[in-house]
Amino acid sequence: MERTNVKRKKSKAKLLHQYYQYTGFYEFVWKSVKKALLPIALVIGAIFAIDYFIFDLNTFFKEMTQTLPPEGVFTIFFVSESLLGLIPPEIFIAWAGKTAKPILFLSILAVLSYIGGLISYFIGVAITKIPSVHRYLEVKMQKHLKNTAKWGGFLIIVGALLPIPFSITCVAAGIISFPFRYVTLYGTLRFLRFALYALVIFNVV
Repeated sequence: MERTNVKRKKSKAKLLHQYYQYTGFYEFVWKSVKKALLPIALVIGAIFAIDYFIFDLNTFFKEMTQTLPPEGVFTIFFVSESLLGLIPPEIFIAWAGKTAKPILFLSILAVLSYIGGLISYFIGVAITKIPSVHRYLEVKMQKHLKNTAKWGGFLIIVGALLPIPFSITCVAAGIISFPFRYVTLYGTLRFLRFALYALVIFNVV
């Protein structure tokens, strides 16, 4: 009886593997991971290079905290995280590490980033209402959108954890009408990303 159950489990795993292989899921994941490796290396390398060759990051963040009030920094960050993530959040994480309340400010940044992603989702939804964009998506991007919709959860997880603009992945989720409840769920991994990056960045700058 136990052997039969083991065989069934193996056969289910095999069928699942074949399904992912046939539908191109593994290729989709691999391409996404490859695209993420370079940004990770660039971000880490840039922080060390700027600190060593250009100027002292400690001095920079000290001046930043003295020039702008926390509310100003949070506002800039929130706008960036809501509009395609134009400024790398690592800069703000490093800034938080130099404040009098690093954990509190880091937590605020994480919340603002999460909310910014949700706003980006609705920007994506709004984009699809533009007639020319809607026609283009239906004709030119049909196959790509089909795969993205199928594995949209993975897309959100990658955007939440890796140095790919979270806002862009949320805009994409809105364009493909990925269920909002899953965006809010998977997006909570954004908090984990900020915590992990802070462990590294706080000790670098």
